[in-house]
Amino acid sequence: MPEQTEQHYHPLPQPDEIPEREREDAMGAYLMMFAAVASALPLPVINLIAAVVYYYVNRRKSRFVHFHALQSLLSQLPTTFMNWGLLFWVIRIWFMEVTVADDIFYGYLYMTIAANVFYVIFSFVAAIKARRGKMYYFLFFGRLSYDAVFSAKREFRYEGDPITPGSNLPPK
Repeated sequence: MPEQTEQHYHPLPQPDEIPEREREDAMGAYLMMFAAVASALPLPVINLIAAVVYYYVNRRKSRFVHFHALQSLLSQLPTTFMNWGLLFWVIRIWFMEVTVADDIFYGYLYMTIAANVFYVIFSFVAAIKARRGKMYYFLFFGRLSYDAVFSAKREFRYEGDPITPGSNLPPK
């Protein structure tokens, strides 16, 4: 019976190996949740736009920063969609005077508030861990981010990677 081949991953950086600047950049990924507050606009899309921009600006710095920026971006998606749904319902109820069953609306409102509270708590914990140079994995998005960043199948060039002539290059 042939042995199963296990998927290979790049080694995880240890906390003492990560420069302070990279720790700050990784922490900043989780603080993008306050972009709407900083811009004084109560629109849920502002946080998502800030997270996308932060991800694309910082993804090539190191695997550590890339992981935390991706995990932060992915974890913002569900709460952003829930906030959009709530905003849609509130606009329809207040401005278009559409009637909605109270128990359904309030159930969705409480569920959205709970999701946002959990997101803020987990993001604060992840920001503190990232600032200390440690990995912190969210329930669903941690594995996705880890596989995307540390998998040996996908090679990604980072700012600190040495470029040596004569090394293996991808086909042109």
